[in-house]
Formats: sequence, C-alpha cells, structure tokens
Amino acid sequence: MSQTPLPASIDDTLGLMDGAGYVADRSLATVLHLALKMRRPLFLEGEAGVGKTEIAKVLAATLGRDLIRLQCYEGLDIASAVYEWNYPAQMVEIRVAEAAGKTDHADLSKSIFDERFLIKRPVLQALESSNGAAPVFLIDELDRADEAFEAFLLEVLADNQVSIPELGTITADTPPIVIITTNRTREIHDALKRRCLYHWVDYPDAERELEIVRRKVPGASERLAADVVAFVQKLRSEEDLFKQPGVAETLDWATALSELNEIALDPDMASDTLGVLLKYQDDIERVRGSKLRQIVDDIRKDAPRAQSVPAV
Repeated sequence: MSQTPLPASIDDTLGLMDGAGYVADRSLATVLHLALKMRRPLFLEGEAGVGKTEIAKVLAATLGRDLIRLQCYEGLDIASAVYEWNYPAQMVEIRVAEAAGKTDHADLSKSIFDERFLIKRPVLQALESSNGAAPVFLIDELDRADEAFEAFLLEVLADNQVSIPELGTITADTPPIVIITTNRTREIHDALKRRCLYHWVDYPDAERELEIVRRKVPGASERLAADVVAFVQKLRSEEDLFKQPGVAETLDWATALSELNEIALDPDMASDTLGVLLKYQDDIERVRGSKLRQIVDDIRKDAPRAQSVPAV
C-alpha cells in the first residue's frame, strides 16, 4: 500500500479529506490535523450516522495505512479485543512433546506460550507497524463496551502497550493513529477523554449535506438531491423524532429514490419509502400523511423557481 505523508497544515488536511470525497468543515480538519501532529488519539462524539466512522476509513485510505477496527459491544473482553492463545494448537504441541518423551514442564510451558500460538486481536494488531507505518486504529462505538474494558484501554492509550502475562509487555515502536467514536449512549470517563483530543461531529448544514449527496449519489438529479436534503433538514429542525435521520440515511433515501427514477420529491413516493429514512415506526407515523405533504409543500415554496421540474 502506497503511503502518503501526514498533512502539513489544516488546509492540506481539508484537501486530503476532500480528495477522498469526505466533505469536512474546517473545525474537524483542524482537530484532525492536531491529532496527527501531536500523536494524540482523536475522540469523536455525535449522533449515529453523522460520519464518525467514515473519518477513520478515509484517513486510512488517503494516508495509505492499514485500518484496524475494533467494534465495541457489551461484554467485549480481552480475548476478543487484545489476544488469546490457540488452545487446540497448544494441546497438539503438548501431545507431540509427550509422545517424543519430552516431559520437562518448564521447557514445555515455554514452548506452548510462544508467539506461534498467539492469536492477535485488533488491539495487539494496532501496536504493530506495517512497513514502518503506524496503522489507523478505529475503536468504534466505545460507549457500547463495559466500563471495565474502557478502563483497560487507559494502558493502551497512555503508553501504547499491552501486558501479556506469559510474554511480558508489548510496546508499539510507532504509536497507531487512534480514532475513538461514541454515540453517547453513556458517558465515557474523564480519565480516558483526557488522553484524547475531542470533537463533536454534528449534523451538517443544508449546504454541506447537499454537497455530500451530490458526491455520494451522483445518479440523483439536482432537484431530487435538493428536495431530499431540504426535507431531512426540516425533520431535524422542526420534528421531535425518537431518532433523527443521519447523513447515512439521507444518502440511502436519495439513492433509493434515484433508483426508482424519481427526479423530484413526490409526496406519495416519499411516504412509500419513508422506512429508508426513518427507522422507528412511531417516527414514521408521526411524519407520514398530512405532515409529510406539508413539508413537501413548504419545500416547493422555498425552492428557487429555476429548480422547478419542467412540464412534460
């Protein structure tokens, strides 16, 4: 994989993200540049679907680094996140040694607790550089993991090392580029946050979201893209929904309508496809019907006359 030097300035960071199709604002580019320059983990917080995970993916792709992803979940433990021993292979090694008459327990213990039998999970993989280049280590949705695992991460983030009782301490020659994301389903302890630079990833404004749709859904007409973005922006600002649609849902909806050959937002088709945009039945019922038609009518009134659909 071809490696790219780290961006030398905020503008270079903006250009790097833009070149990969990620429409970032300057505040995000600034904190990302600082995280790279200061070699500090970047802690990204925000609602689901606003593009936090994508930042790590884009960073790995543009810098030519390996992306190592640790998807967090309730009950995540050391064996799943850091390492475990290949017990079946160790048992075979023991049986072979016994058959050969090798019964010295010290030698046998040293033999089976060798790196040959070590299964490396994401944390351990992230501490190993590939061709001298540190990987991008994405710790995704940390808020889903237990507090005990969060406490374990302090050693990794503070010293870029993990301790394996049978082998000792393994330290990274080059610290990984760490991106931590959380959807804020619970608070993360200050001790971990202090080791990171922080950025809140918010929903984009209309202009930036429209540019995202243009780039990610090139098959959508200009009118459809503008209508979809205007509709979603109104939902976020005016409707008290259980789960506001993120950018990911905006892109899904624009793609779905484009696949159905829609060139503008039609109330009936919007109603039929609302499940692409909203993921809870209560939210769908709240928006569907007269409310949906009112939003579409408002969009029509606000849209520039130049964008109107030509008569057939």
